[in-house]
Amino acid sequence: MGWTLGVDVGGTFTDFYALNESTAEVHVGKWPSTPSNPARAILQGLDKLSRQHNIQLEKAVQLAHGTTVGTNALIQRKGGKVALITTRGFRDLLEIGRQIRPHMYDLNQDNPPPLVPREHRLELDERVSAGGEVLTAIEQEQLDELIGFISPDLDACAVCLLFSFLNPDHEQQVAQAIRKKTNGKMHISISSEVQPEFREYERFSTTVLNAYLQPVMTEYIEHLQHGVGAALPRAKLGINQSAGGLMSAQRARSFPIRTALSGPAAGVVGAVYVANTASRPNIITLDMGGTSADVALIRDYRADVAYEREVAGFPIRLPMVDIETVGAGGGSIAWFDRDGLLKVGPVSAGADPGPACYGRGGLQPTVTDANLVLNRLSTAGLLGGDMALQTNLARAAFEPIARKLSCSIEKTAEGVLGIVVSNMVRTIRTISVERGYDPKNFSLMPFGGAGPLHARDVAVALNMTEIIVPTTPGIVCAQGLIVSDMQEDFVISQRTLLDEGQTADALQIVAQLLQQARAWFAQEHVGTTNHSLELRVDARYVGQNFELEVPIAQGTALSPASLPGVDRLRELFFAAHESTYGYFNPEDAVEIVNFRLTARAGRVRPAAAGTSAGVKPAKPVREALREVYFEDDRPVQTSIYDRQKLIPGHVVEGPAIIDQLDTTTPIFPADRAEVDALGNLIIQIGGR
Repeated sequence: MGWTLGVDVGGTFTDFYALNESTAEVHVGKWPSTPSNPARAILQGLDKLSRQHNIQLEKAVQLAHGTTVGTNALIQRKGGKVALITTRGFRDLLEIGRQIRPHMYDLNQDNPPPLVPREHRLELDERVSAGGEVLTAIEQEQLDELIGFISPDLDACAVCLLFSFLNPDHEQQVAQAIRKKTNGKMHISISSEVQPEFREYERFSTTVLNAYLQPVMTEYIEHLQHGVGAALPRAKLGINQSAGGLMSAQRARSFPIRTALSGPAAGVVGAVYVANTASRPNIITLDMGGTSADVALIRDYRADVAYEREVAGFPIRLPMVDIETVGAGGGSIAWFDRDGLLKVGPVSAGADPGPACYGRGGLQPTVTDANLVLNRLSTAGLLGGDMALQTNLARAAFEPIARKLSCSIEKTAEGVLGIVVSNMVRTIRTISVERGYDPKNFSLMPFGGAGPLHARDVAVALNMTEIIVPTTPGIVCAQGLIVSDMQEDFVISQRTLLDEGQTADALQIVAQLLQQARAWFAQEHVGTTNHSLELRVDARYVGQNFELEVPIAQGTALSPASLPGVDRLRELFFAAHESTYGYFNPEDAVEIVNFRLTARAGRVRPAAAGTSAGVKPAKPVREALREVYFEDDRPVQTSIYDRQKLIPGHVVEGPAIIDQLDTTTPIFPADRAEVDALGNLIIQIGGR
């Protein structure tokens, strides 16, 4: 037992959460991100955190890391140079795709160009049938000749052969030949390891993306491991993945595509943890940072997992926490479009130069500048006063657009905040209203550095009445890394009709999945305690194009016998179909297309620290008074409180501003906030 550290790298700040597992002592910190080399901010921030709080880094046992390196490489098209080897006739699959326009009403918009130019896409004479039998074997002479065409200037090779998810032998043979030819110096991704599921286009795309990121992620992790190894010699490095669990650094180097939503997924895991401490099972999250806002819906303390989505315009078929993102952050820039209308985002001032009020050379008005103009942010600045904010620079940035709109600077700032709130509300509706969930039946949980600043306006627009602000909202993603388990997802894709004659095949598949999970437990040296397994299937009516995920069983010791009988499986599928589509047909044939198993290895940690019910504390003491603009054109005399000095049972009546290291929370007039037993701030809108 020792220090466990969570580090989440964002576009503007790198967040730190340190937990002493022996004493339950917690410390948090923020450090400006270094986009050119994210590892530098991590090492600098760890050094500062250790000196500030006397943390003995040499005794740290784990460093859990959420990274944006892979995501940024995709967005900026700064990955490696990739070759592709595929079955003859499938060379152009990446361009053909699903023959669907990226935007229904834009005839000029095109899909992004393939990451592998056509001259680097090579075809191999081989064929495996839809049943997994070899129809055309690979000729070694042709394979060697083909590999000779791979340019030595390339960094990686993706191997995507037809039906390899049923029989991976040919892909493994090709990979072995490439390693021999290149002396192991070329990164290789084979689809039967990256994404062993049916649907060629998504499998090919995911594998190519993985190969594209391998050189970038390998270089980054090697640099990080070198620095971490010197500062934290005993710590095990875990990398967060998009599905919401940690994987080893070695697996992150092999499968970097799994980190595409690493940071946002950690935020959802942290939100689930906080929801449990606050006894609020149904939550809508609002993770608003410097560049973007991520939203997710949590029901019964669980976030949904999606298996197909796009990142930077490319389809990815892997388990990911179901998150929607919008370009709305504290650094989002206000600008005029060609139609003369004021827009906010998605372009952001980022960490460098940042908003105008940072005084680092930024000149364009941003959301952070708007909050400072309205006095919702303190001029003492961010990071506990380490980063002062300059109101005169914020007002100077807003003056040109205020003049163009013939409005006061304050009214213009309110308009900018209204636009960014509308963008976030629209995104929340896609994960709630459009899926049949009424937001008013959920609590809103804002986090990230900018989330609490805008939560009230978002909640009112969605008819929500309760807001839950975690103890350290700007550090929730880093906190989520601390409470994340080691996790691995296994899948076997095989169409299996739900009838008694197919039972033996299904049991054999489950046995194979359990064997893979046991091998992973041993490979990762995760110990033998606190294991959990979750078995699911993807099922559909025969003839349907898309399948539904059906939970089957979970526990610490599953076996093939955990798979229920055919009648029970059909009942579970019918329930899922009715929940999604509003009906089911008990007469139609049902088939399973994927069998999935998630293995988790948790680490025992102390429970969240809180206080027992007792004597109601005295009223909180305000730190200062200042005039703040809320909903009217005139400022209101407002009490300022220090979050660190608020204790469980304290009640804060609006209008008020609650300052803390990692964020600012406004309490609007007529609203009421109470600190619960675990330090969460529960805000009732209108005092309800």
